[in-house]
Amino acid sequence: MHHPTTEFTRRIALYDHPAFGAHAPPAGRPHPERPERLDAARKGLSRLGAGTFVRPEVPVADVARLERVHDPDHLRRLFERFEAEASGFLDADTYFGPGTAEAVLRASGAASAAVRAVVSGPARRAIVLARPPGHHAEPDRAMGFCIVNHVAVAAAEALALGLERVAVVDFDVHHGNGTQRIFEADPRVLFVSLHEWPLYPGTGDVSEVGRGAGRGRTVNVPLPAGSDGAVYRAAFLQIVLPILEGFRPQLVLVSAGFDAHGRDPLAHMALGARDFGAMAAALCAVADASAGGRIVVLWEGGYDLMALADGWEWVAQALAASHPTPPTAERHGAKLPGPARLALERARAAALDSRALAP
Repeated sequence: MHHPTTEFTRRIALYDHPAFGAHAPPAGRPHPERPERLDAARKGLSRLGAGTFVRPEVPVADVARLERVHDPDHLRRLFERFEAEASGFLDADTYFGPGTAEAVLRASGAASAAVRAVVSGPARRAIVLARPPGHHAEPDRAMGFCIVNHVAVAAAEALALGLERVAVVDFDVHHGNGTQRIFEADPRVLFVSLHEWPLYPGTGDVSEVGRGAGRGRTVNVPLPAGSDGAVYRAAFLQIVLPILEGFRPQLVLVSAGFDAHGRDPLAHMALGARDFGAMAAALCAVADASAGGRIVVLWEGGYDLMALADGWEWVAQALAASHPTPPTAERHGAKLPGPARLALERARAAALDSRALAP
């Protein structure tokens, strides 16, 4: 589908496909990562009106794009199993079914296409409703509901197009261990994760700052259970935004999980729907400042259907805004709970030590 450049530029490119809903758990095995999540996300986005979005085609990713971030032998074994078995589990948490192979390839295809659309034109903002999610998928391992790491595929696409500074910000409540591992030694990719600690998968301590040439390009902000919008706002103001401003990304990628919402059944945080919109607005402002407005938001977790619909509505509103509003300091210096304040101090000290954050 083709759209005039001006129309595409001022609207959000929404990558959605029926295959994303065909990834379903084996019969009789209820699972939190279920197709109804996609219905909820679509419901939330529909509240903005059809005129907010353009809907480009969603291609099937070629295997070469997946091999940029995953081991070829691992991928071969994975897709051979999809062909040999109708359904099953790759680990205790991660299922596959008859629709999984196409869903995975379409999701990574959408991630790559969204990056090409915002880097080469004519889009500026894009949303990818990827299912299954991807940020836990490591180079040689599917885990945590994730099979292929779509945000990593997106970042690799950007690098292949010649970009030299790509930022990935992950605000899913679980640490994006797969994305971190894939890029931990690559200085071209800045990975910033805000997540509940301790929680699955057990990675994401402040001491994990990247390695080799990538030291200082991994920034973890582990937060205690019960953290609310004020805590996340402080994390953005004190750590995330200063690091992004220093890095000056040419593209902002977002691993958007909505499971830090207070209603989510798999975590213990206290965000509301507007808080996800506030984070998205802040990241749009970063993109506007250094990346020509280029931002791609890829879906990860979130398992309460009402929270998903509301969260996506607020995120899309932020992307649709002509002039997104970055957060400002609390007027009266809101006092954070002791555990949250200490967590931010630890994260900030580690970022300073690794030189991710300028003194």
